[in-house]
Amino acid sequence: MKRLKLTLILLMGIGVYNGYAQTQLTLQEALKFALGNNQQLARTRMEEEMGKFKTQEVRSQALPQINGSANYTDNLMLQKSLIPGEMLGKSADSSVLVAFGVQYSTSVGAELSQQVFNKAVFTGLKAAKSGEEYYSLQSQQSAENVIYNVSQLYYQLLVTQEKIITINSNIEKLTQLVAATKSQYDNGLAKKIDLDRIRVNLTNYVTQRTQLQNQSHMQTNNLKRVMGMPLEANFSLPPASLTEIEKKAAGVLQYDDMNLGERTEFKLLKKQEELQLLQKQAYQAEYYPTISLFGRYNYNGMSQHFAFAKDPSNATNWFGAAAVGLSMKIPIFDGFGRRAKMSQANVSLRQLNKQLEETTLTLNTEYENAKLQVRSNLSTITTQKENVDLANEVYYSTQNNYKLGLASLTDLLNSETSLADAQNSYNEALLQYKLAELEIIKSKGSLKELLN
Repeated sequence: MKRLKLTLILLMGIGVYNGYAQTQLTLQEALKFALGNNQQLARTRMEEEMGKFKTQEVRSQALPQINGSANYTDNLMLQKSLIPGEMLGKSADSSVLVAFGVQYSTSVGAELSQQVFNKAVFTGLKAAKSGEEYYSLQSQQSAENVIYNVSQLYYQLLVTQEKIITINSNIEKLTQLVAATKSQYDNGLAKKIDLDRIRVNLTNYVTQRTQLQNQSHMQTNNLKRVMGMPLEANFSLPPASLTEIEKKAAGVLQYDDMNLGERTEFKLLKKQEELQLLQKQAYQAEYYPTISLFGRYNYNGMSQHFAFAKDPSNATNWFGAAAVGLSMKIPIFDGFGRRAKMSQANVSLRQLNKQLEETTLTLNTEYENAKLQVRSNLSTITTQKENVDLANEVYYSTQNNYKLGLASLTDLLNSETSLADAQNSYNEALLQYKLAELEIIKSKGSLKELLN
């Protein structure tokens, strides 16, 4: 029951107003729901959030570092040293074993360090910022993939529904024909073989409808999965406006040439190239010396007694110590490790360059093929629409002739089959057109326009 209520609330958020079981989901509503609930997209956005924290981590290296320290020592056995006896008023050839230090000592202090010059750290800051942009582009690409996949499944389900509507119409026609022929057979005006042939055709259509309904259920489940919607949620798609699809079709041919720089795939590769260049600079920075500023302060106490106190009778002495300075680290020889890293970075840059060339060729090819596919589908839609109109005329003419005894049952069944084939071919042509149009929109980097 909780899952049911949750699903109802989610669906209400995308415009449900007629109740749980009567929801009609438009493409825009499906896309908006998917962008808010797709699991893969959610994980990618978490990676984008992780990128911001990684930038903060790198930035921390350029900020002051402050560390505190404290220790307490019980010198159970003090270190002893020999000193000449004459220093203690004894004979010159004698020596005395003397213990140095006190049994108890403590120290509390703090140290501050600040990078003054570290080229690797400052290069890392640039790389971290570019990394944030890379994660953002990944999220953008993931969102575009969700839009593309949901749109594909939505169109496929939409056309499957149209096929079911078409086959229901054909089943209704054949059911009426079966009833009429059965009446004629009962009155001795029709042969049993004619009645059986019509029943066979009707059974075939019923079987096809069952297959289409199963296909529709599977497509619906796949759409729910990509949208991130619970499988128990119920919705339907608005009836497809085939006329509207035809009207919009002509506009696709007027699309301008693709702007490769707008493709997220291309932007990601360029950002990878930028990151690799920064990585190379980071390796180069390891040849530079590093300079740091430091300051430290310690407060120390020494006593022969366990309990520390600022009391002369307790033989405790407290004193402070402080220092400030600069430290420099100069790299001299690392066994050619830095040189090997530089060589690896150069190879990675050449690989990215080849990948950019390959991606450029692939994206341009996909765009040109999509335009060709759209032109082909537009021609097919026009042809199939004319074919449906012609098949309709032939069917109704043959049906009238059959009723008048001027056409055989074979002619009638053949014309009915031809009409069904023409209708299915027309629906399939519309689907292929919408899929090709989707490729055009993707190639232009304009998938988010489908949200409007």
